[in-house]
Amino acid sequence: MSNDAQHGPSIRFLGAAGTVTGSRFLLEHEDTKVMVDCGLFQGLKELRLKNWSPLPVDPAEIDAVVLTHAHLDHCGYTPRLVKDGFRGRVHMTEYTAKLADVVLRDSARIQMEDAAYAAKKKFSKHNPPVALYDEDDARHAVQLFTTHPFHERVQIATETFVTLRPSGHILGAAFVEVEFFGKRLLFTGDMGRDNHPLLVSPEAIPAGHFDAVITESTYGDRQHDAITSEFQDIINETVDGGGSVLIPAFAVDRTEVILVKLRELVETGAIRRVPIFADSPMALTALDFYRDAIDHHSPEIRAEVADEWDGRDPFDPGTLTELRTVDESKTINNPTNASIIISASGMATGGRVVHHLRQMLTNPKHTIMLVGYQAVGTRGRTLVDGAEFVRMHGEEVPVRARIEQVQSFSVHADGPGLIDWMRTASEAPKRVFVVHGEAGAADVFSQMIHSELGWPSMVPHDGQRVAL
Repeated sequence: MSNDAQHGPSIRFLGAAGTVTGSRFLLEHEDTKVMVDCGLFQGLKELRLKNWSPLPVDPAEIDAVVLTHAHLDHCGYTPRLVKDGFRGRVHMTEYTAKLADVVLRDSARIQMEDAAYAAKKKFSKHNPPVALYDEDDARHAVQLFTTHPFHERVQIATETFVTLRPSGHILGAAFVEVEFFGKRLLFTGDMGRDNHPLLVSPEAIPAGHFDAVITESTYGDRQHDAITSEFQDIINETVDGGGSVLIPAFAVDRTEVILVKLRELVETGAIRRVPIFADSPMALTALDFYRDAIDHHSPEIRAEVADEWDGRDPFDPGTLTELRTVDESKTINNPTNASIIISASGMATGGRVVHHLRQMLTNPKHTIMLVGYQAVGTRGRTLVDGAEFVRMHGEEVPVRARIEQVQSFSVHADGPGLIDWMRTASEAPKRVFVVHGEAGAADVFSQMIHSELGWPSMVPHDGQRVAL
């Protein structure tokens, strides 16, 4: 820790430092403490165990939390923070609040179900297995939500003001301008791309000097592939062979993007007209929020999309079936007729998709198509890396199905995209902190910032505190 960190405003990196998960950044000065993002660690066991480690600060001492968006690795620790004593307000946009409500309750339910299943099957090392938080904890967290419109400067703590601006990542997602005891900071959260089929492009960086930019680097070490026919080719080859395609997809936004693409391909005849199943209660609730935003011409929705689809459904080509109950979900286990199944979670770590995987992985006719980022240590990453067996519910399941990864659906900006966005700044910031990326990606992107923009940049380590 630098000597002056004790005397002036500082930032502490309590997550997403050297890893792509668990975003938590703590601003501190004297008695004021504000956390930006409050995410869950996912992936490797050593990372997941961090969720159980007490924070180096008493949650009761934190004055406020700001959430950039509703993905679990940015909001999923909030119920635990509340369980451990946090009583401040949690600030975000309207649609982030709606989506986070669903995401947190679903996370609590899955953790409770997994703990109960582990107890029943006796494959947990814990006795008895327990959940990190339960549905009551999630409900208490949601009760602390406070929403703000984009572009409105609001005070959330002593000498602390925030302004939320559209980032184009998912519905409700924002990058955050924070004024903290005279220091001006910019947190990217997860930055979107210019080609999202539904959402407006990320807004330009507001004018003026920033003391620090805290940027994600999920895809900071690469450039996204150009859009090809790979997606439709894989579907047609699988269907023509009598198999089904299982797409593990993040319930919030990725499911919507995939459904829009499938509708376009069906309507143009580019893929066979087969049943499409959306199998995730959380995804279906999120889908309704996107429909609501389109129907109400939300400023987050591209104007041409809102105009074209006002009162119509852009997600259904006429073959979509929404499976809301467990019994409905069970009807598509081990499918015998060609179909496309979209189910959460996106990295195949939990939820209904795990049960479909267990049935479909052993059949070479089927294809498992991974369309999102697969963090190290997740079941999805294991499949991408070519594993012959994957462990599921305490058993080793052989992988005989076709495994494909399609990167073109990413809603994260890549390295060049982030650099282009940073060029919208009116002047260079004092420094840049590169976070929310695996160690290699963060290092590469930090070097890119320095070489392309000439900005001072560093990759903080976990737990590091830096004076502002």
